[in-house]
Amino acid sequence: MEQSNNKFKLKDKLFSFYSNNKLKIYLFFLIILLIFISTIFLKMSAEKKNILISEKYIQAGLYLSSNINKEKSINLYEEIIISKNKFYSILALNTILEKDLILDKSKILNYFKVVEEIKKTQEQNDILIFKKALYLKKISKNSEGDKLLKNLIDQNSKIKLLAEEILAK
Repeated sequence: MEQSNNKFKLKDKLFSFYSNNKLKIYLFFLIILLIFISTIFLKMSAEKKNILISEKYIQAGLYLSSNINKEKSINLYEEIIISKNKFYSILALNTILEKDLILDKSKILNYFKVVEEIKKTQEQNDILIFKKALYLKKISKNSEGDKLLKNLIDQNSKIKLLAEEILAK
């Protein structure tokens, strides 16, 4: 009998809690639902943006390989770099450097700055710094390039051996 009284007391307590805090309970669940929906929306939006950038990267590669629309290709690669996509911005900069698409040195150095601002792994960052050092040496800014290579060596980077080899030459 005492057990059934405890059950009734618990039921009464829960019911009174519910009736006293009905608005707060509904607001709590509404906020949880809104957070869940907005998280899903943000993930879908980021995925769509990533798909658009990947399509631009492919399109730029096609324009570049056809040699007909080299300007369109360059413009698309520049858009990709400015979009600050973690994956495709680095690839676009690499393509511009490898194919010598842009000859303006200050523009390329600005693109390096844009890509350096992107959050990436330490290895990716080291490789980017290494490429920037090689580019600086290519455009006859040897002291700046050497400084970047020395920083890579001092940080005990995974590409330390490559940096030491370049500095030795």
